Amino acid sequence: MELPHKQSSTTEFLNVDLDIYAAFDLQPLVSSLGKKVIVLYAGRERRSYTAHLELAGRAKSADSIIRGFCALIRALPGAEKQLWNRAKRRDFSIGVQAGQHPISSDFAVEAATVQAVAQLGARIVLTVYSPQLLS
Repeated sequence: MELPHKQSSTTEFLNVDLDIYAAFDLQPLVSSLGKKVIVLYAGRERRSYTAHLELAGRAKSADSIIRGFCALIRALPGAEKQLWNRAKRRDFSIGVQAGQHPISSDFAVEAATVQAVAQLGARIVLTVYSPQLLS
């Protein structure tokens, strides 16, 4: 998740990362997703493998990005879909930059999207970045 480079006091949605953790190389799965994703990192981390992906294109809302990822995962070929199913953890990480204003902000994920994530055996994770990180 790239952090904004500007000083801002506004709480805002940043993006959704798809973070996959497995005991095996995830490159065939990542390659199968092609140019529809941006690969932030895919490879070995300590004793396991990870892939950190963003959906290619403009970020609209957490809900629409998660639905886009779900559609890509459902469309995977058989062998790559098995890799997805065998992964230890699959997280849709919603990134939010905290700010001073407004007092509260809502970033909704629709029930159908939550159901689609659950059907894929994944989780929805909320990552909130401190306003102190902006400088």
